[in-house]
Amino acid sequence: MIRVVLADDQALVRSGLRALLSNSDDLEVVGEARDGRDAVAVVTRTRPDVVLMDVRMPGVDGIAATRQITADPRLSAVAIIMLTTFDEDDHIFAAIRAGASGYLLKDAEPDDLRDAIRVVAAGDALLSASVTRKVMEGIVSGPAGVADHARLNELTEREREVLAGVGRGLSNEEIAAEIHISPATARTYVSRMLTKLGARDRAQLVVIAYETGVVTPGRHLEIPGRP
Repeated sequence: MIRVVLADDQALVRSGLRALLSNSDDLEVVGEARDGRDAVAVVTRTRPDVVLMDVRMPGVDGIAATRQITADPRLSAVAIIMLTTFDEDDHIFAAIRAGASGYLLKDAEPDDLRDAIRVVAAGDALLSASVTRKVMEGIVSGPAGVADHARLNELTEREREVLAGVGRGLSNEEIAAEIHISPATARTYVSRMLTKLGARDRAQLVVIAYETGVVTPGRHLEIPGRP
């Protein structure tokens, strides 16, 4: 059973989300929050697998709450999906930076929402092609000198190849086929890179791949729903 917390300042939205998730045998809502501060308290108390976090909430917003949750070692297993009606670049970039594993607009189809919860609960990142483009455009349009190649010093040559695959949105199976290793080995490399680079999940590895120049914009930007 995947345990979910709903964080949104609108009671009607929370009720709708609860109703949508109640139709799935593998999803259970274990808590609700009406603002960011409440979200941090509820997540700390319930330790869910996934949080559906509204971006814009009064007081402490969803991005600030996400940052607090991901900074708490006790909550390292909690995955966060940002939900918003605002398809804006600065929100997307800030959400991924804060440690969110996924980003969906509130007009997503119910099945897409349920699938998104399952994806991030399994430890994967949820980045659609459109979201990834915005994140990458935000990186490359930033100040000169953003690329920090020194961050790659801890990686082996093979790990850099795997990082490039992650940055291009390839699954472990696709990476394995491309560089002629087993999917299990690709998964091991990804796990090692998360530790070496201090990344929370694959979403942050994607950002690192572009920031360090391992992958450059202009090709292979189609990121599937599953990494």
